[in-house]
Amino acid sequence: MDLISIFCGFCLFVGIVLTAVKLYEVSIKKPFVSEIKLHGKTAIVTGANTGLGYWTALDLAKRGAHVILACRNLQKAEEAKKKILKELSDGGDVVVRHLDLSSMRSVRQFARETYEQESRLDILINNAAVSSMPKTITEEGLEFTYATNHVAPFLLTDLLLDLLKKSAPSRIVNLTSIMNTFGKVDVGDLQGKKDYDGFSSYCNTKLMNILFTKELARRLEGTGVSTCCVHPGAAGTEIFRGLRGNQLFTPFLSLFFKTPRDGAQTTLYAAVSEEMRNARGEYLSDSQVYDHTWWISGSAYDQGLSKKLWEATEAIIATTDLSSSN
Repeated sequence: MDLISIFCGFCLFVGIVLTAVKLYEVSIKKPFVSEIKLHGKTAIVTGANTGLGYWTALDLAKRGAHVILACRNLQKAEEAKKKILKELSDGGDVVVRHLDLSSMRSVRQFARETYEQESRLDILINNAAVSSMPKTITEEGLEFTYATNHVAPFLLTDLLLDLLKKSAPSRIVNLTSIMNTFGKVDVGDLQGKKDYDGFSSYCNTKLMNILFTKELARRLEGTGVSTCCVHPGAAGTEIFRGLRGNQLFTPFLSLFFKTPRDGAQTTLYAAVSEEMRNARGEYLSDSQVYDHTWWISGSAYDQGLSKKLWEATEAIIATTDLSSSN
């Protein structure tokens, strides 16, 4: 068999798989419908200026919540805020605050501002993430993808826990991905110093998100703060903007993606629904619990690994020059 035949066969196989996935998602795709209102509640959504975060923030604002758009690009965040307010008949309550998740200094500053300006926090949605980025080391000595996708949500959540507990019952929603099934967590080399690959780093950090969520749930027992993690489905967002050649394949793959609005529905289900008010680290997709399926890595249930990851992450945070900023 020549190379052309092999290539054509491969393309046909990929096309069939993607078509099947698309038909499956379309068949079960349903908006989260609920009359629950959130007046008097405060919600933080990271990466809320675009994609899943934008549609999540819009829905929460429509329900009457005080919504904080936590974003790195303030100009885009202000534009998103204007768009959200145009959708609201009562004027809404939406504010923009700077948060660069690649910088733990920024995370700490954001947390301080939150305590200074907010009296409660009912919903924290760790939505923002990056994928397939070239290896980059931040000023604090952390690998960029690892810092943004795992360390920052870990630190932000930890810093805001007192406010979440004070506001209980409250919720923490961490976005992950089905790509966690390709992830591996080497506690001795969390940042991929031995062998870095952008796509593998994304998969690894998405598995870390689940391990973090499950360990967090165990530590939050009895506090009134619930937590779960969400796979939003294959959604047409900007997350793969760092992948080399994405301009070539993204337009094709977008034919098989959910819209960002559709992709945000499971996040909203986790953050708002009565069914998830007592969540204890479950993994959700398509607005239902998908724990113990092929959607989630078997490593996600390793309590020993989740504890080691927690301790290793704390140690890495402690080694930065930010410890004096507590």
